[in-house]
Amino acid sequence: MTNVNICIIGGGGRAWAITFMRDLAGADDVQGKICLYDIDHEAASNNVEVGNRIFRLNGKEGRFHITSCPSLAQALEGSDLVVISIEPGKTSYRYNDLIVPEQYGVLQTVGDTTGPGGIFRARRALPMFFDIGKSIERHCPEAWVINYTNPMTLCTAALYQAFPAIKAMGCCHEVFHIQTFLAKKVSTWFGVETPNRREIAVDISGVNHFTFATKASWKGKDLMGYVAALCEDSETFGDTTDTANKRLKAEKWFEGDHTIALDFYRNFGALGAAGDRHLAEFVPWYLADEKELHSFGIVRTPYAWREREAVRKREKLFTDDELISKETNEEGVDILRSLMGARTIYTNINVPNQGQVPYLPLGHIVESNGFISHNSIKPSLATLPPLAIQTLERHVAEVQELTLKAALQQDDKLLLQAFLNDPLMRLPLSKAKALFREMLENANKQN
Repeated sequence: MTNVNICIIGGGGRAWAITFMRDLAGADDVQGKICLYDIDHEAASNNVEVGNRIFRLNGKEGRFHITSCPSLAQALEGSDLVVISIEPGKTSYRYNDLIVPEQYGVLQTVGDTTGPGGIFRARRALPMFFDIGKSIERHCPEAWVINYTNPMTLCTAALYQAFPAIKAMGCCHEVFHIQTFLAKKVSTWFGVETPNRREIAVDISGVNHFTFATKASWKGKDLMGYVAALCEDSETFGDTTDTANKRLKAEKWFEGDHTIALDFYRNFGALGAAGDRHLAEFVPWYLADEKELHSFGIVRTPYAWREREAVRKREKLFTDDELISKETNEEGVDILRSLMGARTIYTNINVPNQGQVPYLPLGHIVESNGFISHNSIKPSLATLPPLAIQTLERHVAEVQELTLKAALQQDDKLLLQAFLNDPLMRLPLSKAKALFREMLENANKQN
């Protein structure tokens, strides 16, 4: 049995913090302490009770001693693992990220990674991550750090900027969705039961939420030929506006059919390895207007729903059944167990580029596959995607570098340059600057 001290930053959250503890209750080889830290200390204290229920309901009572800590320093002291999952600012701040750009004609499906919303979310999130990185250096410099917060590339980069020797990675489940999609196709293509998505091997590279697969296989059988045939089928790209309208009515904001992922393969020769809602935001054409987006079956997540959902989560009371550990698609606990020496896993990771993604700058936070084992995260060399994909990726990475530098130097003129270079910024220059000024004024009022 391995003893581990875990700090969860964002420990008052009603999603990731609960999911992580529930998954942890399903592990039989770890025990120790969990400290929940949140700027809303009451929320973290409430989650202590939920956490204790989780371990009791799963027959693991006493396996972990759970507390809430009033200060970040206290929470981090002596930690072996730090999990970061925070909402950088109030949900109401998302009005500036989403609605204000929409008023200027700039549409966003998610607005947390790229586009005007992603850039201004980064502006308020990165100073928090600079502080977290410095605090980790002071209080637990040997701890492993898993970041779930978006914009993942930039938040993880900020940790390394603050503490270059930090042992941090970004963890994202978007690649899992394309594995699940391919697993379902394997059932059709080979006449077998749908395999576990972990049986689908994909060779991926890029930056988080804009990642591409150049190879895919199942039990040694190449799947990319089947993907190519799928992209040649006219039915694959039929107008799915009716599907989008049904999703709007049913508030199924997160559903998609990977049609945009396949469209990238059709046009550029690499399969999108993130959800369509994210992929659409890194290029200018899918979000040209609502009609175009809906033709791919994708809908935008409304700001009003986000506000309602935030309230629902804060007020949520968990049933016993919701706290029973079940197999999930999340890998946070698998990563923890691997780092503690229980196993080795091969999965997608977001870490500084050491050459594993040759077409992107060294040091930039990139997404590729890698091995996670005892006290070790080692990225593996990715296959080069077609040149057109490399070109798209390089532009996105350069905008991210500008954004990181602007946040580090607190230079809003530099941030404007990143803003104007963003792929979604198709407005006339005067209008784009007016949008930036309005968003900046609103953001300064948030501080």
